[in-house]
Amino acid sequence: MSPEAARLLLDWYAANRRILPWREDPTPYHVWLSEIMLQQTRVEAVKNYYRRFLETLPDIPALAAAPEEVYLKLWEGLGYYSRVRNLHRAAEKVMADYGGELPHTASALKQLPGIGDYTAAAIASIAYGEPVPAVDGNLLRVYARLALYRDNIKDRKAFLAAHSFYGDAIPAGEAGAFNQALMDLGAMVCLPNAAPRCDVCPLRDHCGAHREGAERSLPVMPEKKERRVVERTVFLIRSGSRTAIQKRPDRGLLAGMYEFPGAEKKLSREEAAAWLKKNGVPALRIRELPFAKHVFTHREWHMTGYEVLVGSADEDRVPYIMAENSEITEQYSVPSAFAAYMKELTV
Repeated sequence: MSPEAARLLLDWYAANRRILPWREDPTPYHVWLSEIMLQQTRVEAVKNYYRRFLETLPDIPALAAAPEEVYLKLWEGLGYYSRVRNLHRAAEKVMADYGGELPHTASALKQLPGIGDYTAAAIASIAYGEPVPAVDGNLLRVYARLALYRDNIKDRKAFLAAHSFYGDAIPAGEAGAFNQALMDLGAMVCLPNAAPRCDVCPLRDHCGAHREGAERSLPVMPEKKERRVVERTVFLIRSGSRTAIQKRPDRGLLAGMYEFPGAEKKLSREEAAAWLKKNGVPALRIRELPFAKHVFTHREWHMTGYEVLVGSADEDRVPYIMAENSEITEQYSVPSAFAAYMKELTV
């Protein structure tokens, strides 16, 4: 990218930048938290989570000292829960090894759990001014079009090429603004799943794809793998205002979170009754619930649900945690995969 193109980009950003809460007070902690939240998540969805998280855990010492239930509950609904676990682990390490202050360089930041090339560069450039490009999917897409890059954009060599392309163009003293300008260009103009808005792009006269009319054919993406479908059965085992929940294993998908009991396969009504009996649940009545689906990155859960009523006299025999519905919604961290069944608690 030429110095002229970089200046056009920064001038455009000054006039058109998105007003985002973490940008208005870009402390290292704020930048770090927002960048972790924004991984795999839309900006609009993040805003309220960001505010709520900071209200409870306003700084690194508070995050490092927070119990698991607190930070998992604050993250509930954002998905990809390993992000917040790594955020907490990194905060503990920052307190132990760095006196509570995030390292100032991308290379040092990458030594913390959950911080890779992009996040390290974003924090280092925005919070500390280090001249390093923050190359993510947005910047790779913009690079492919600007530089007419026709190879697989997901390949490591594409990242290295983009890193060099942008790194050579960062104006002195403006690394944070430069990276954020590219982020906004990718989000607002050089769009991923629609025709890019070349008519309002400040770099259209510097863009190889625009020059050759190849905007819609770039970047070149690898073929997506089909998601694996996993059949599950979910039980809402209820007694009065209480419903059964259990904690998931400490490792693996949705580790350490709470869920409704169930089977790792689809059960008919008769099979469900047999499963409940085998697992010690004294069911008085079974009612079928609507089918529900949840999509993860590499798999889909197809869920058959049943509401199971248990008499108050038999509640102590249920081999799960019988929690008040209000506690489940307000205190326990239940992943959004069970959102359809969480709604039943308020019915």
